[in-house]
Amino acid sequence: MQWRLSHRADPKALPLADRHYNRQKPGTPQFVPPGRCVVLLAGDPVSALWVTSWPYAEYTKHAWAGAWVCSAFRREGGARASDLIRDAVAATRAIYGDPPEFGMITFIDRQKVPPLHTRSGDIWGYTYRKAGFIEAGETKVNRLLCLQLLPADMPPARTAIGSQVVIWPLGQHVANMQRINLRV
Repeated sequence: MQWRLSHRADPKALPLADRHYNRQKPGTPQFVPPGRCVVLLAGDPVSALWVTSWPYAEYTKHAWAGAWVCSAFRREGGARASDLIRDAVAATRAIYGDPPEFGMITFIDRQKVPPLHTRSGDIWGYTYRKAGFIEAGETKVNRLLCLQLLPADMPPARTAIGSQVVIWPLGQHVANMQRINLRV
């Protein structure tokens, strides 16, 4: 495992977060969307950042409501990107438990991210595809490309460095809380 557990306002992660293309307010201390999240860092000094968001379905405005969302991944050195992605998914599973029906998704703004140019055409999200993600469609608003990793294709759960052993995964905790009608 190459990732270590961090938090939504870790000052060590801010430089990478500020250089991510979807960063809305560079320099602000928090760099994660509201709601549940897993923040991971790799390298010393930090050379990679990963953020898994898990928005509540009722606040989601895309076709994959309930899915885990990779809302930021930035690598500026270190391990191979596709390996980091698979390790981040494994670390997310260790924290959240069983993945939701739609698995994990990420959105790519093809206006802001350069494609990989190949003889057969341009490919966006090449490293995600190497990690097992498949093209799932695009959003109606902004036409963002959605790549998806289905639960059956996910690596098994592995704890990130600095994580505590999870006896009752957060995903199961949330499901139990919802079953007894508590707002989480």
